[in-house]
Formats: sequence, structure tokens, C-alpha cells
Amino acid sequence: MALPKSERLMNLLIMLLVQRHYAPKHRIREVLYPETSDEAFERMFDRDKEELRSLGVPIEVGQMDAYFDDEPGYRISAEQLQLPEIELTADEAAVIGLATRVWQHQALAEATSGAVRKLGALGVDVDTSALDTVVQPRLSADEPAFGVIWEAITQRRAVVFDYRRSGSAEVTTRHLQPWGVGRYAGRWYVTGLDTDRGEERVFRLSRIQGEARAVGRPGVYTVPPDTDVSALVRRLAPEPVREEAVLLVRRGAGHSLRRSADRTEKGVAGPDGTATWDRVHLTRTSQGLDDEVLAHGVDVVVEAPADLRARVVRRLEAYVGESG
Repeated sequence: MALPKSERLMNLLIMLLVQRHYAPKHRIREVLYPETSDEAFERMFDRDKEELRSLGVPIEVGQMDAYFDDEPGYRISAEQLQLPEIELTADEAAVIGLATRVWQHQALAEATSGAVRKLGALGVDVDTSALDTVVQPRLSADEPAFGVIWEAITQRRAVVFDYRRSGSAEVTTRHLQPWGVGRYAGRWYVTGLDTDRGEERVFRLSRIQGEARAVGRPGVYTVPPDTDVSALVRRLAPEPVREEAVLLVRRGAGHSLRRSADRTEKGVAGPDGTATWDRVHLTRTSQGLDDEVLAHGVDVVVEAPADLRARVVRRLEAYVGESG
């Protein structure tokens, strides 16, 4: 049975990216287009190549042997596919974080490893390190419940989770038919039908306590037509509170933070004892600023407020614990 187009394109991208040498057309057909006629293979392969190229993927064509005019081969250069160094705002980084999370989702991870295993079984010399070019997250900025919520949305399954409201120590169990996730004021929210109350609700993912669980069968509900998840999140989520933050930023780093600074003190002593740091004062919503601080790694240190510093330290400790 023919693979879905999206899976076929991904497999073609992976196969050409992990090749150490040009992949001959007959091998590509054997791995990715089995049981197709000559005409169907040529048509599908040409269309898939052009679609990848239209997405900015540089597919190279070359001879398998420089001394013989043999069958052309194909590959993707990891160096050419790699993005140049860029700086992102907090919201832009959040979108990249979402894409990273989707790539790391179990279903896609299995598809990737399956494609690589198939190539290895056929004797193809693969370089799996080339996959780091596609996405190599340095520090996860998503919420622990994100994966379960995202999968439940795609499967139309209900979810159950314990939730703590802002300003309250009480934890309650909530039942939700999730419609979608959205980002507002630097935080991820899920919106949907709260089946306990019979009304649409929005929940901040960082306030979910413990693990969220998908329950029941897939496809048990439908999302109301014309649902605008972003508009719902903006309407139902609480208004963000703006506050002043004081950061130590290493010289030559943190340009996105510097651009929005209220004022900057140059050449102050940093945590390493050198005067190669600047003290940056800026006014932001507290939500999401920890994401931006974490994105700069060791080049940014929080001086104030204490709550922001505690959030950054807590997430770094959690990251170190997961990595260890």
C-alpha cells in the first residue's frame, strides 16, 4: 500500500540527508517506492523532489562514480540545509519550540527511526548525526503536559488533569475535551469544553499538576465549526501583569533583550567576577520572560525579580535532572 504523501516526503528527506554518498535512483525506488510501475515511480519521485526543493531543501544531483557516466545519484548536504545563526523573540522561539515538540512526538520519532533501520537493513551507509541539522533543541521550553494534550487534540480524546488556579493552593481535578492549544503573553494554554461545567474553558499548561491523562476512545467529540482557538485563549485567559526585570547580560549577547531595554548599565561585574557584563533593565510581562532568558543559556543571569529567578532556576534543575 502506498505511503501517505507527508510520510513519503519525510522518508525521502531522511534518506537523502543521512546518505554519506549519492543515493542511486534504483535504491531510492527500492526503499521508498516499492511496488510502483516505472511510470508511476518517475512521476511520484519527480513531484516529491520538486516539493522538497520548493520548501528550501537543497537536493544535489551527482554521478555515483566520477570516472563513469552511470546512473545519477541524489543527496542532501547537511551543511547547506543548516540554518545560519539567528535570534528569535520569545514568541518566535515558542513557535519553534512547538515545531520541535511535534518533530519529537512519538509517532514521528518512530517513523524516523523506522526509516533509518530500513536503510541500514538494506546495507546503506548512513550518517544519523545529519538528522541534528533538521532540529537540535538545546533546551526544552515546553510544558510537561504538552505532549499528552497535543496527542489528545489530534485524536479527539478527552483528558483528565489536576489543576491549580492562580492565587489558590487548592488543586482540583478537571475533565476537558480539548479543542486546541495557543500561546498568549508567553504562556501555553489549552482550550476546550469543560465537561464538568458544560462550558468552554481555558487552562494554562504550567498550572497542570502531575501528569495529564487521555481517557476514553478516540473521536468521541467534534470541535465546534469556526472555532478560533487563538481568539478563545485571548478572551478567556487572564490579562498579563507587566513588571520590571533586571538581567545581567554578557557583552555581545542577548540582543533581543537589549533592543527592548528601558536602560542599560555598561561594564558591570558579572557572576564570573569580570566586568564583561551589562545590567539590562526592561519592563515585560512576567509570563514568557523565563523562556527568553533560558534561550540565551549562560549569557543571561536574572537579578530580579526573585520570582523570575526562581522559575528559571527551577526549570534548569528540572532540565539537568532529565538529562542526567
